Amino acid sequence: MGWKKNFIQRKIFSFVVIFLLISNLSASVDNSIGKHKEHFSNIALQIWDNAELGYQEIESSKLLSDALAKEGFTINKSVAGIPTAFTAEYGSKGPVIAILGEFDALPGLAQSNSPFKDVINNKTGAGHACGHHLFGAASAWAAVSVKEWLEENNIEGRIRFYGTPAEEGGSGKVYMAREGLFEDVDIVLHWHPDDVNSANSKTSNSNKSGKFTFKGISAHAAGSPELGRSALDGVEAMNMMVNMMREHVPQESRMHYVITKGGLAPNVVPDLAEVYYYVRHPKMQMVEELFERVVKAANGAAEGTETTMTYEVMHGNYSLLPNDVIQKKMYSNLKMHGGITYSATENEYAKTIYKTFIKPSSVIGSQETVSPFKTSHSYGSTDVGDVSWLVPTAGVRTATWVPGTASHSWQAVASGGTSIGIKGAELAAKTIASTAIDIFKDQSLIVSAKAELQSRIGEDFEYKALLGDRKPPLDYRKN
Repeated sequence: MGWKKNFIQRKIFSFVVIFLLISNLSASVDNSIGKHKEHFSNIALQIWDNAELGYQEIESSKLLSDALAKEGFTINKSVAGIPTAFTAEYGSKGPVIAILGEFDALPGLAQSNSPFKDVINNKTGAGHACGHHLFGAASAWAAVSVKEWLEENNIEGRIRFYGTPAEEGGSGKVYMAREGLFEDVDIVLHWHPDDVNSANSKTSNSNKSGKFTFKGISAHAAGSPELGRSALDGVEAMNMMVNMMREHVPQESRMHYVITKGGLAPNVVPDLAEVYYYVRHPKMQMVEELFERVVKAANGAAEGTETTMTYEVMHGNYSLLPNDVIQKKMYSNLKMHGGITYSATENEYAKTIYKTFIKPSSVIGSQETVSPFKTSHSYGSTDVGDVSWLVPTAGVRTATWVPGTASHSWQAVASGGTSIGIKGAELAAKTIASTAIDIFKDQSLIVSAKAELQSRIGEDFEYKALLGDRKPPLDYRKN
């Protein structure tokens, strides 16, 4: 029976060694993240104050690139023809692990950090309702932590931060991918603010958007209506036909629009009108087909109203392609670092803002836990999708918002500008840094992740951006 005793002793010893290694890694990351907490928390809140729209994030981009330059990163600015896009890299040899960082706000959501709706007059009229101020700051925070670990342990490896503008409808990463900026990257890590802590193996919808402009002939709407041809009629006719299409599209499809120009006075026949469309579906090929049907509706509307129509593709994103090899490593690190605990003051704030929700999907206290690992699908879209078809990619979501908060809401803006948002960002920074370090320590993960990517995309896959060869629409958020 002595062999059984020795076997059990060896097993116990192995578990103790693994536990100590994990504990040491956790402590090392915690110390590094803690050392830079004040600095990157301040950067996040400055970006929250700036609330700059897509491709206009001049100050936000500079805050992040300057912070990384001071930490010894080599900065490459205005990449892919985008003034606010940049890369920041540390290291000259070894595998390349990339961390994505966003920093654009959403229009029309200027909001203080009050738990009540409190529209403020900031310089842009925008707000960080998707938490990208936290996204960019925490990703840079994680990159600095990984850089310090590489230095301290004399490890060959390159950590590269991607400053990626205009995720909200601008597809900033797509232009960077199309430019070949991810060709030498081995692994991509990213995260996103949320009201829960999760690291699911996640898919998403691909999408494509376009602005449809109709031109007609102005005239007095009462005195000489027969001389006019209404551009607004063209827009409304198009919308009617697209709405009838909804009965005849795959049920996973999503189509939505907003009229961005419709005339200025009721007694003048509008000679210019514009409508902005999004088309989504899990499969990129179906998005292309649906978008072409929308174009046909626009052409028919122009013909029927005797107006002319032109359209401009604004953006297009691939669906998010999961990679279980890296995603499960991300999940284990999220579990290791755990959830988020509120202080008494934060708890009171959370209870107050919670009362403003309609049918919240989760309850206060759930931010202290980590959701079980699963495969899931999001009906939203992200330009991370294009990157994930080129490089093995994994992500994490942390509770930067009060549980039950809907993204793209004033409540998301509010709690994202408080210590609750900072705590979620800190958890994301720890999780990403730990995952990057694990991959540098065990580079067989890179080989396995690349093999999984190849099996998912197939041998015949060739990347072609859904937005075609258009240049970045640097003014798409300008009025």
